[in-house]
Amino acid sequence: MGPRPARLTAAAGLVALEGLVLAVSGIYLLVMGLLGKPDSPQQAETGGLTVLALAALPLLAARGLWLLRRWSRGPAMITQIMALPVAWTLFSGGGASLIAGAVALALTAVATLVLLVNPTATEALGIGPRES
Repeated sequence: MGPRPARLTAAAGLVALEGLVLAVSGIYLLVMGLLGKPDSPQQAETGGLTVLALAALPLLAARGLWLLRRWSRGPAMITQIMALPVAWTLFSGGGASLIAGAVALALTAVATLVLLVNPTATEALGIGPRES
């Protein structure tokens, strides 16, 4: 395998950023569940642990993309596809901060998908058209 193309490096960075945002959100929920005054501390803690577990997928995929691992493209693409309905839900929720977050998430997901399906990236990962 040759050097990592810039498009794949960018995709790995965006996927890692999404994973980090999820991890920080999970930690925040967990801390607020433990130290804050939520309506249901158990629900907040469970939500925090769930979001932390969900953060593992994009973080592992980002590392795989960085290391040019073929398997990493699938989880990275699944993460982006799952992000689009989340962005729509945030957008539909109203409020300027939710709409801004939704737009940022949707743009990141679409940009990452474009980077991941780029022929340069797929070739670097050893993914190509099947021989007949």
